Amino acid sequence: MAAAAEGVPATRREEPVRATSEDYKLLENMNKLTSLKYLEMKDIAINISRNLKDLNQKYAGLQPYLDQINVIEEQVAALEQAAYRLDAYSKKLEAKYKKLEKR
Repeated sequence: MAAAAEGVPATRREEPVRATSEDYKLLENMNKLTSLKYLEMKDIAINISRNLKDLNQKYAGLQPYLDQINVIEEQVAALEQAAYRLDAYSKKLEAKYKKLEKR
């Protein structure tokens, strides 16, 4: 192998080594950048997780009020139905009264 290398000019022997070295440097730089991106993504995920926990705590604090709103909404719906029934009943009474008044 040494004999074969002796006949080849020095610049040609160094080219593959230099190219391989540059490839490794490029890979190293890509790995560093990828590592930095993953660290950024980790920080973003941590912030999202923290914000989600805060929102869940706030929601848990609001839950009793939301339950009260649901109860009030049900009561209002029941009251509305009672008002419609009362209105219908009063119209029937009015019709009966007018009918009796005509006699």
